[in-house]
Parts: sequence; C-alpha cells; structure tokens
Amino acid sequence: MNTDTTTTYAGLEEFSPEQLAQVENIIAAYAGKTGSLIPVLEQVQEILGYLPMPVQMLIADRLKIPPAQVYGVVTFYSFFTMTPRGRHTIRVCLGTACYVRGSQKILMHLQERLEIEPGTCTSDRRFSLETVRCLGACGLAPVVMVDTETHGQMKPAKVDALLERYP
Repeated sequence: MNTDTTTTYAGLEEFSPEQLAQVENIIAAYAGKTGSLIPVLEQVQEILGYLPMPVQMLIADRLKIPPAQVYGVVTFYSFFTMTPRGRHTIRVCLGTACYVRGSQKILMHLQERLEIEPGTCTSDRRFSLETVRCLGACGLAPVVMVDTETHGQMKPAKVDALLERYP
C-alpha cells in the first residue's frame, strides 16, 4: 500500500490521511476481484463524499484498470458524483403545484441564505441544494425535502428555522 498517496496523486490534499488510508484499504480488499469497481466506488464515495478525478485515477491505478473505465462508470450511474455534496441535501420542488404556491421564492431565499446555486454545496459542505420536478406531495405544496424528511407548506420565512435543525 502506498503511504504517501497525496504526493503520487495531485489533487487529493483536501482529504485527510485517515480518509486516504481508508480508501487504500477498500481498494486493497477488492484488488484482483472481478466486478469490484462498483463496490469500490460506492464505499470510497461514502468516505469522501464524492469521486473527483484524482480519486478515480487512484482507483484505476490500484485496480489495474483503464481510467476511462472508472470515469465511464462514475458518469453513467446517477448515484455517483464528481462534485462535492453537503452533509444534508435540500431539494426544492418546482413541480406545478409547488411552483404555483411559491416554491420559486423558497428557492431564491435558500440561494441567498446559503450563497449557492442549485447543483452546488456550501463551502463548509453542510448543505447541497437541488431542484426537482416533483416530490409526490402536491397536497403539501410547496414542499422542501431535506435528506429524507419532507417539509410541506413551506414559506421563505420558515426556511431559516428549518436549516437550524440540520447541523
């Protein structure tokens, strides 16, 4: 196992030595096993939060597979991400019922309060912000979902208190 991964793979400096050691251990546990790429990617993303190119290069090198194969899998499956995500994911519904009842104002308030755009995360990686077309809770419109919790009949004035519930 390479103990100095950050000097071998530029761009890994944001991750702690402990995180990188966990990544190396996961890869080592699967090395040489057929069909190991997806389990490795899942476990590594669980530790790091996302799969940037330097991490993909490390995985390809250690598993002795082409980097294009790793990249192809990461970009094909929607549950993998190459951009950082926050500890909590906020989804604002922009479906018809929610939109008519003011979800756009909620989204604008979240963007201002968090200082991010949809598809990005806060600098402290506390929150990611996403928009969705429907959360299937039209009777509660407008709806905001934080992680797996649905919050109905939201208003911009209620957003700040909601954010405080998620450290």
